[in-house]
Amino acid sequence: MREIAMDAEPGHGGARDELQVLIIDDEETFGRSLAMLLERRSARVTVAGDGAAGLRVLQSRPFDMVLLDHVLPDCRGLDLIGSVRSARPEPLVLMMTAYGTVDDAVEAMRRGAHDYIPKDADVRSIVDRVQLARALVESRRSSAPASPSLPPLIGTSQAMADVRHRLARVARSPDTTVLLTGESGTGKELAARTLHALDPATGGPFVAVDCVSLPATLAESELFGHERGSFTGAEKSRPGKLEAARGGTILLDEIGDMDLGLQAKLLRVLENRTITRIGSQKPILLEARVVAATNTDLAARVADGRFRLDLYHRLSVFQVAMPTLRERREDIPMLVDHLVEELAARLGRPACAVTPEGRELLRSYDYPGNVRELRNILEQAVIMCEGSRIGPADLPERLTELRGRIPPSRPARQGAVLLEFVPEQDSLSDVEDRLISQVLELAGGKVSRAARMLGISRFALSRRLSKRK
Repeated sequence: MREIAMDAEPGHGGARDELQVLIIDDEETFGRSLAMLLERRSARVTVAGDGAAGLRVLQSRPFDMVLLDHVLPDCRGLDLIGSVRSARPEPLVLMMTAYGTVDDAVEAMRRGAHDYIPKDADVRSIVDRVQLARALVESRRSSAPASPSLPPLIGTSQAMADVRHRLARVARSPDTTVLLTGESGTGKELAARTLHALDPATGGPFVAVDCVSLPATLAESELFGHERGSFTGAEKSRPGKLEAARGGTILLDEIGDMDLGLQAKLLRVLENRTITRIGSQKPILLEARVVAATNTDLAARVADGRFRLDLYHRLSVFQVAMPTLRERREDIPMLVDHLVEELAARLGRPACAVTPEGRELLRSYDYPGNVRELRNILEQAVIMCEGSRIGPADLPERLTELRGRIPPSRPARQGAVLLEFVPEQDSLSDVEDRLISQVLELAGGKVSRAARMLGISRFALSRRLSKRK
């Protein structure tokens, strides 16, 4: 076991701001590499080579975070989570694994892990995940009331790992404008709040503005503010949303629906980094990070004249695309468990779990409304559930219609579709043809869904299908 004291970066307040990290991992080279990178992030790291040593040091002093390997010489990391939480409930537990599965990730979260990180990723990506968790640690130290309850960006898929990585990167550039894109319900506001929490320079509020609901007559005043007497009804001076977000973050949600005239004024604000209230000639420095979000194709709106090209380029300096739920289907089990637990607690219902048949229906649905729709489905299910198990009968009819196409005893999950039988005389090509036919049937004839179930690309499946014709 060794300890590495790490110097604070410029802008940090020394030991008081250091992140106290315990790494429990028997791979010395990996632990050393991870510790060296954390060294540049103002941390103090202790490395333990097995579970027993890790528990001893954990009992000796407090830590902010525990990075726990899945496989240790003396125990399984999953089994150690409970002991870590019993020894000290305060630190966030981040499970690391080179052999993990979705089921392991779900179980780790159930037992109290904050995150589940693949070790086969670049070590710097792991550091970025640590930085995401660090934002929660630092919010707990501060007096900000809302940050500690910030929901996590849940998911072990590569798509969500990419989102977390990009947010962690751009958080280091507080003046950079960020454009969040994605369908409704994919979590764009949650991503914006996560970015706000990650920004080391953020001390001010998070302000969200719905551009769709801004009244045309009041939109300019709402965003930029006004002086007393500047228009009829302006009985006193009032700061706008951009000014109110000083020191923090302002989210311009559904920016694609903003009026063209207001777009021109917003562009001037972003270019000059100053705000001018209605009825005033005095510029006010813009001291907030600007995040825009849209569920529309802004490039298409530019093409048909509904969005300014110059503003589009100014907003899209750094883009983060939020994946649809159907693009990260492997995250659904973890989301289901998290949401069911949260909803049961909020609704005052007994703790409940989803049956295997119910889980399969939830995995197989396409979710046009994405995570928001999944949450609404599960809220209904938690209310309808009469016992401790949520089954198909508790789910909406649009999901239960899938029951005739998905055998409950043979889950249609990515990379794990099984044939009923394989005759001895069949060639490999025959087996492949039969497998593809079965999966296409399970997928309702949809090539994209069948490709996901087989664990191959849509292009690869289309190529195989063309060879069969």
